[in-house]
Amino acid sequence: MLQETLENGVLDTLAHSYEQDPGQFVSLPKPMVDSSVARMAIAELRNCGYVEEQVRGVVRLTALGYKAYKG
Repeated sequence: MLQETLENGVLDTLAHSYEQDPGQFVSLPKPMVDSSVARMAIAELRNCGYVEEQVRGVVRLTALGYKAYKG
């Protein structure tokens, strides 16, 4: 449940960024980067092809992720 909440919060932030500039990476807050639950959520999103991670904690939504988010 917590993981879904984190995923949804991250997706909201990333979708807003994607709408502004699809190529822009977003730096996640340090507490999120340091959280094992949040890291698992990001890893799951990445494994599904919904986000790209430039370096740890710096991510952007993919076109597939945006389409799934809006779906």
